[in-house]
Amino acid sequence: MTLSQLFNILNIYAMAIWAIAIFAPNWSITRKIMSSLLFLIPLICLYIYFLVVTFDFESITVLSDFNLENIALLFSQEGTAGAGWIHFLTMDLFVGRWIYWQGQEKKIWTAHSLLLCLFLGPVGLLSHIITATFFGNNNNDDSDNDDPETKKNSNVIS
Repeated sequence: MTLSQLFNILNIYAMAIWAIAIFAPNWSITRKIMSSLLFLIPLICLYIYFLVVTFDFESITVLSDFNLENIALLFSQEGTAGAGWIHFLTMDLFVGRWIYWQGQEKKIWTAHSLLLCLFLGPVGLLSHIITATFFGNNNNDDSDNDDPETKKNSNVIS
């Protein structure tokens, strides 16, 4: 299987997770997937694979001198761009999972923040911070929440 094929499969996988988190947040399967970090493992493994098969000594030396020109040169290589994209997908999904559980815990709408996180990463996080600040139940008392999954995951990332 080529890097391009792996990349395409990975994107479909990630988009499926985003889709259920955004459009079916209360579905039992969504809650089960989001209750664990295990769904990130395929992304992490492929990220490592992309790094191993595409990085060389020259790439590592470019990373030792952080400047925009060197980073642009590094990301002009297909494999490095793929690894970078997988990095973004993984970290955005990690943050998206946190936003998802914050929404479940505080009973606030998160679809807009998840969509923004999918496409614009930090902008989605900012959107959620603003939403949670103005519309969220800001107490951390879970005594009125009978859902064990929400209780279990509410303190995973606080």
